[in-house]
Amino acid sequence: MDLATLKALKPIEYSEAADGYRSTSDMASAAKDRIETRIAVAMRESLKGEAADAAIVQLTELGKNFHYIQLECGLVSTALEAFAYEMETAKRKLDAALDDARAAKLTVNSDGSITYPPGGQKTEDGKVPEGGTVTGLTDDTASAVGRQAANFDPNPNRRLAQDCVDRIATALKEATEADGKWAPKLRALKADDDLTVSDRDWADASSDTSGVRDAGKKYLDSLPQPPKGGSPKDNAAWWKGLGAEEQAAWVSMRPDAVGAFDGLPSTVRDEANRMVLAEAHGVAQGQYDAWLKNHPEPERFQTYIDPYTGTVMKGVNVETQAWKDWEKERKSAHKSLDGMDAIQTRFDATGSNGLPEAYLLGFSTEGDGRAIIANGNPDTADHQAVYVPGTTSELGNIEGNINRMVNVWHEADAKSGGQSVSTITWLGYDAPDSVVKDAPFEHYAYDGAPALRNFMDGLDVSHSGDSPAHTTVIAHSYGTTLVGAAAETGHLNADDIVFAGSPGVEVSGADELDVPKGHVWNEEADGDPVPDIGRYGLGGDHFIIPSDPGFGANQMTTDTEGHSGYWDEHSKSLLNQALVVVGKGDNVALKPPPDPWAHVK
Repeated sequence: MDLATLKALKPIEYSEAADGYRSTSDMASAAKDRIETRIAVAMRESLKGEAADAAIVQLTELGKNFHYIQLECGLVSTALEAFAYEMETAKRKLDAALDDARAAKLTVNSDGSITYPPGGQKTEDGKVPEGGTVTGLTDDTASAVGRQAANFDPNPNRRLAQDCVDRIATALKEATEADGKWAPKLRALKADDDLTVSDRDWADASSDTSGVRDAGKKYLDSLPQPPKGGSPKDNAAWWKGLGAEEQAAWVSMRPDAVGAFDGLPSTVRDEANRMVLAEAHGVAQGQYDAWLKNHPEPERFQTYIDPYTGTVMKGVNVETQAWKDWEKERKSAHKSLDGMDAIQTRFDATGSNGLPEAYLLGFSTEGDGRAIIANGNPDTADHQAVYVPGTTSELGNIEGNINRMVNVWHEADAKSGGQSVSTITWLGYDAPDSVVKDAPFEHYAYDGAPALRNFMDGLDVSHSGDSPAHTTVIAHSYGTTLVGAAAETGHLNADDIVFAGSPGVEVSGADELDVPKGHVWNEEADGDPVPDIGRYGLGGDHFIIPSDPGFGANQMTTDTEGHSGYWDEHSKSLLNQALVVVGKGDNVALKPPPDPWAHVK
């Protein structure tokens, strides 16, 4: 970057180009939404058959193309804005130095050096100190030496010239560095010359996002920063205070952070988290493909040999131990993809049987993974239900927990009397991995409690309806323990709480939970061992749990069996939960109170 180029540079032109790319990104986003939430939905509702299914598949792929365009154009826009910001900073330094040189009647040469005129007091021989030419120094040590030498020069013009020329050199250096940094980043932001957005493309997009984020740190740091440890209300105020360009920059460079901020609009969190999901899927698919390449499948079957007689049983094949071991490792390698595919399956089900649009309110692959998926927009819903799953829940097996809240949505929507419902699967904590090894420890609940409280507060802050939403927390198994811990250590922002299969909730009575009297509900199914595990503990001591009459919960009729059937379709267990969700607790079927004379009969 030379002096003439930087003098002539107009950073505003790059900002204007950024506006164009941002507009293209917005148009692609709108097209994606129109395809996924209107066209494909209408086709699922009205058309059946192989042709319709094939068309929906093609529409889904088209939607992915627009999503890719949205993300990449957003990155280009942000990269151009960041480049313009850095060049504008350098140009301001240059212009200020040139103005000062002009005011001091110094001559700035085309190579960036400065010629200064004679000046200062006459020497003993009657001569005025001569002028000269100085060049810029950007190294701190060399610059300090240069300034010191200029200070000893009897010609004061040299001091002015050295100051100006150093500033010019610094501006040119910063501009050159910005140009060298951003040119390859911008060249990298291009897609393959085909019409398919593959997992490899999304993996490249993940790399692009990281590259733009790292290169654009100065630009991002110049924007208003989110409050450190801020409440959902603080987060919402920060977001509303950003301009459209600033919001777009945060979504492009830090979609993971934006998607995790409680209190932001659900549409914003969904947009950011879908970017994170798509990129993470591309990376995970690449890792899985590499695993398959490095771990070829062994022979699956072998002829069975009777272990007692040594007889070869012709025609009888059994799976080899090598293949069983390989398959176990393969499933483990594919586990995170299973969870991401389940989330995408829910996205693709929008419109089927009236199912509303899904919103991804949280997503991460760190550890066992995190995911928060809403059926319907909670910001506009009259009724919200947040489901907290229990032990062994993780990203890789989230499909079952997603389906449970789909079932609750269908049942609640049917009983809502036309009011809107949003049901949410909240896997926002590290659930215990094992009932025996991990579930007895309370720290999983207390560690996850603040995240649940913040999420619930965030739903309250981001709600945009005319009146507050009616909110229910539904918890299963160890998830009930977390809910109790959240209420015990802070305020749980809810109107009703439903426990299912609870081993205990860290408090000994319903009156210690943050809901009005009579709004704590409980389900215990026949054949569910978990309540007894919690009731009697590992040492045989008796603890009060929500299923006990003394706890004070409404004991709902439960017609399912075992620990995992509470959300079976067409069951009273599911219906009762749905009635609570839509504020019709008076219609819930309750178990008759225990007969105090039963032991006499």
